[in-house]
Amino acid sequence: MAIEAVIFDFGGVLTSSPFEAFARFEAERGLPVDIIRRTNAANHLENAWAKFERAEVDMDTFDRLFAEESRALGAEVRGRDVLPLLQGDLRPPMVEALKRIKTQFKTGCITNNLPANAIGSRTGRSLYVAEVMVLFDHVIESAKIGLRKPDPRIYQLMVETLKVDPKACVYLDDLGVNLKPAREMGMTTIKVANGNQAIAELEAATGLKLG
Repeated sequence: MAIEAVIFDFGGVLTSSPFEAFARFEAERGLPVDIIRRTNAANHLENAWAKFERAEVDMDTFDRLFAEESRALGAEVRGRDVLPLLQGDLRPPMVEALKRIKTQFKTGCITNNLPANAIGSRTGRSLYVAEVMVLFDHVIESAKIGLRKPDPRIYQLMVETLKVDPKACVYLDDLGVNLKPAREMGMTTIKVANGNQAIAELEAATGLKLG
């Protein structure tokens, strides 16, 4: 089936991965390697992170729950200290690829995000993020609808809104757990390791010259 839509994750796809910031934070504080990622991954559907991305808990509760969960894995990390590490930098080549894709295909964004103002004042960042968000025909934010990836319903919402068959979609994400439901629905999936790799696979999937 011919491709009709390209659906993007935001963080780690259109921006650099927060995993790099996590690693620096851990090294600077002498914390166990990957303690933040392991805390995020443990009980990933119902942990502190999942609840915060669905806007089910407030900042203070998230901070406490994340500390408890990380402590159970070997070292306490406060949830509040992790949030500033999420602000990746935009990848200009990926944004340019999105602009070119938009001329030929429907575009969507499914992002697991946090309640408004969770990371504090980000006026400058918000402006350039807004410039990217207008390139999408539809955006789904977990904190606004109370659903988050990898819940299959969030992908279904996107294809229903875009009015496309999943088999006519490409979906990009930097996390394999979030790609699995999209792939099971029939989407062509791309696991993003870096911008160059993602653009090459997008070119193969769409037939467009994006680099």
